[in-house]
Amino acid sequence: MEMFDALERLTALSHAGRLAAFKQLVRAGTEGLAAGALAEKLDVQPSTLSAQLNILSASGLVRRERHGRSIVYAADLSALNDVVLYLIEDCCEGRVEVCAPLLEALQFDRC
Repeated sequence: MEMFDALERLTALSHAGRLAAFKQLVRAGTEGLAAGALAEKLDVQPSTLSAQLNILSASGLVRRERHGRSIVYAADLSALNDVVLYLIEDCCEGRVEVCAPLLEALQFDRC
């Protein structure tokens, strides 16, 4: 992953509304959520959510698919994985003892 791509994705997540939307989409899994259902869950105006989802989509963190009259959004977990790996690829310059808590947390299955 290039630094620019990582910065774009991190920037997309650096807004409370976008982060909340992304977290809801992660919880929704691969099926995703229709934009209206997501707006209801987050208690935000559809127009506000639309702008936030456009930014997340442009960054590659969210993909969208039309299902009839609805647009369904889903988190792209491979894009999130790329960002996390980019951030830790040179973790602590190889000093495993420093990175151990992070690596253990990443292996913890919260699902």
